[in-house]
Amino acid sequence: MTLHPSIAAVRLPVRRTLALPEGRGGGSGDNRGTVAVACSGGADSLALASATVFEGHKLGLRVVGVTVDHGLQPGSAEQADRVVAQLAAMGVDETLTARVEVDAASGLGPEAAAREARYAVLEQVAEHLRAGLVLLGHTLDDQAETVLLGLTRGSGGRSLRGMRPAFGVFARPLLGVRRADTVTACLVEGLEVWEDPHNSDPGYTRVRVRDRVLPVLEAELGPGIAEALARTADQLREDTALLDDLTDRALAHARRAGGLDVATLREEPPAIRHRALHRAALDAGSPASELTREHVLAVDQLLVGWRGQKWIDLPGPLRAIRRDGLLVVEAPGGAHRTPAPT
Repeated sequence: MTLHPSIAAVRLPVRRTLALPEGRGGGSGDNRGTVAVACSGGADSLALASATVFEGHKLGLRVVGVTVDHGLQPGSAEQADRVVAQLAAMGVDETLTARVEVDAASGLGPEAAAREARYAVLEQVAEHLRAGLVLLGHTLDDQAETVLLGLTRGSGGRSLRGMRPAFGVFARPLLGVRRADTVTACLVEGLEVWEDPHNSDPGYTRVRVRDRVLPVLEAELGPGIAEALARTADQLREDTALLDDLTDRALAHARRAGGLDVATLREEPPAIRHRALHRAALDAGSPASELTREHVLAVDQLLVGWRGQKWIDLPGPLRAIRRDGLLVVEAPGGAHRTPAPT
């Protein structure tokens, strides 16, 4: 019997991910490697969970289905129970539900705060299970939305590189799979998909990008926009990795007791120098969500446009100040917060 193309589209990248050495790691009590799959009950994560059970069991892996209840919607506990029942019905070896508290006062916004809480508990789950991988169900469509959002925010290459295929214990096998395939795969397999109300709420920027902006781009510029945005992310990820490595070397070369050597940093190309200054501010405690390119360029003037400026105010609150040939990032009261040499 021929496998449906959408099911094949989901299973193939899952098979490739699980076949990697890290996909077989983290032995458990029954001496089989363990892989966890995060599932919300939506089409993407349900299709991923089903593919993981099919491919994982062929490889002798123990598959654990994990659902995270953020407690942000009425009936969230009941939805978590439904997902657990679906996971058990599709043949996972174990199910696990985790309830997290989302910090509304974190200043990150509800989506980002929920994401941080979710990843934190999934890392704990992986450690508890000794799982080699935790699989996440983000698709090519999610990647395209992320890149487009980064572009509109002027966030630079780091944002435009999109979501990473793998980081830490996490992997995203479906970043090359269209959402239409996960929806179709669920239909073919008879999996009842939960429609998260947040995914249709136009109050969220990502929803407006998904439902309004990308369809207009496809209609006006032709098909393939989502794939092109995802390819852009892949290309920029390679470039950003190289720039990050060069920035690490520049910072190591410029680091002195008490700060960063101005003369050494000044010799770096702007692309590296600006990244180094951004990194120094973050390392000193400046919030990433508040630190802008304008801040970085102002600090850069302490190096390349020195006219005796007193200091540059940075979010934190912090100050960047030039002192005795060093660039120092410190609290307004003078408490030194530039990382010490390592």
